[in-house]
Amino acid sequence: MVPVSNTLLIIIAVVAIILLLVGGFTQALQFLLWVGIVLLIIAVILFIVRMVGGRGTRV
Repeated sequence: MVPVSNTLLIIIAVVAIILLLVGGFTQALQFLLWVGIVLLIIAVILFIVRMVGGRGTRV
């Protein structure tokens, strides 16, 4: 079973990548590029904090 925080992190990363692609291909939706960048940065920070914190279960 995948913990909720991992699922949330995956969802944020996927949404960020989709928004980056849409923002990059459409000039009219350029603000989505910034939203995607912010979400991607948040996802990376959460991933780093989770790895450094060592909260994962290790067997």
